[in-house]
Parts: sequence; C-alpha cells; structure tokens
Amino acid sequence: MHSHQHSQLIKDTANMLGFLSCGIAQAGFLTEEAPRLTKWLNEKKNGEMAYMENHFDMRLDPSKLVDGAKSVISLSYNYFTNQSQIDSNAPKISKYAFGEDYHFVIKNKLKTFLQILKENIGDFNGRVFVDSAPVMEKAWAQKSGIGWVGKNANLITQKQGSFFFLAEIILDIPLSYDAPATDHCGTCTKCIDACPTQAIVDPYIVDGSKCISYFTIELKNEFPKEMKGKFDNWMFGCDICQDVCPWNRFSKPHQESKFNASETMLNMKASEWKELTEETFQLIFKNTAVKRTKYEGLKRNIDWLSK
Repeated sequence: MHSHQHSQLIKDTANMLGFLSCGIAQAGFLTEEAPRLTKWLNEKKNGEMAYMENHFDMRLDPSKLVDGAKSVISLSYNYFTNQSQIDSNAPKISKYAFGEDYHFVIKNKLKTFLQILKENIGDFNGRVFVDSAPVMEKAWAQKSGIGWVGKNANLITQKQGSFFFLAEIILDIPLSYDAPATDHCGTCTKCIDACPTQAIVDPYIVDGSKCISYFTIELKNEFPKEMKGKFDNWMFGCDICQDVCPWNRFSKPHQESKFNASETMLNMKASEWKELTEETFQLIFKNTAVKRTKYEGLKRNIDWLSK
C-alpha cells in the first residue's frame, strides 16, 4: 500500500466509525502558532488555566509527542442536538455536556481506529488524542482542511457548523495531505457582538479569563463582582457564540445515542436546580463532563445565578 492508499483507508475508517469529517496534515513545527500562543500566555488570557503554560514545546511540535511523527490526522465528531431543557428559566448546560463524557466515547473509537490501521498497514508508531494532551487541535484541523478557526476561536465548517468535538491521531508514516481550509467568517461579527462578557477581545482572539465557560468550569476562586448578571443563566459552559453563528444553521443532530441527555435533566425546573442535592447531582451527571465541576462547583454556579 502506498501513502494515497493509506490515506483512503484512514478516511474510509473515519466514516465507518461515525466521524463527521477527517483531514490529514503533514506533521511539523507550528511556526505561525508559536508567537500567537506566547503572546496569549504572556497576556494571561489563560486565567487560572495554568496547564496551558505547560509542555509548550509539545504543543507546537508533534514529534515531541510521537517520535518521528510525519502525519497528523484530524477528526471531528458531531454533538449537535435538538434536545433542550424544558424550563426556559432553568440554568443552562452547554450542549456538549448533555450526554456521556465525550473523552470516553471518542477515545474508545480512536483505539478501534488505531487497531484497524495496524491490521491493514502493519506496525507503526502512533498515538490518539482527544482534548487531553498538549495538542493544538484547532490549528491541525485547519491545516488538514476540516475547517477554519473562526472569530470566536472555534473551528467552523461550511457544511456542518461548529458543534463537534475534535480528535487527532499522530503517526510516523507519510500520507497524502489535504489542503488547508480557508476562512469564511467574512465581515460577520455576530459572535463578538453577542458575547455578554466581551470575551472575544479581537476577532479570532478569546480572552479565556473572561469566558463564561471558563468561569463556570475552570475557575476555582470567587467570581469577579463585575461579572454579576452577565452569565445569561449559564451554569455549565456556554453556547452563545456558536448559537449565533450563521454557519450553524447547517448543523444536523448527532446520531450518537451516548450523547443524549437524560429526561430527568431536561425536565428539571428552575426551582429544582436551586435545591439540587449531591445525590441528584451524582445520579444525573454520573458519566457526563459536568462531573468536572463536582457538586460544589455546580452548586456555586447555580447560587451565583440566583442571587
């Protein structure tokens, strides 16, 4: 098998495993991203996310993660849903966290993916990643032609919008490479205009320390007083900059049953959220990404919204 046959096998396998899209880029040092990341960190736009400062070289050079890395496969996996919380006054949860934790769902698919490749290609050195290692996934996704990094710093595609997870396979075999995606944000500023905390400080630059998702998930200290009343009733994550993006009119509901929300969660009224007990929290969010905040964190968020 030659590189183009290997590449076709990879794309066929991605499709078979239910991935939304698959692109392949040549591995190499991310020269354009290096100064941007340095500036972003120096300006403390990572807030309390100290882990963003770790493994700087690994973030920019895939060969630091996989010896002899030659190719980066970028994959997207749909999580868009038409499900919604019944009570419009209830504190809100980002769509990505409705169902089972995506880390586990996608990691299992990636392990199967790698196994299929080794059975067909032979032995090679490769690793899989899903939002859990120092990989600049959006940069690689754009290089592989999946989509472009939009003004809200999310990866966007013309055909599917932006409600999807990203994952990567880095491996040490040469492949046929896709052309990078081009930007299609144009003059649109809907995401910038809609952000209640003005977290999109410049087109394409998000100050992580001002983002509602950061406040409700990452921040362990007290909320800044100046943010009072600006969370738009979000208790975990935030979808505003995606909800207003015109490209998301092309989003189609996912086909992953593990991403479906529990009826209990969807049916909870605002009053029930205010009285949330640890027992109910464990029951509803047992295997979801919301577990990351722990009960105390989610309760803090809910209390902040209702004060």
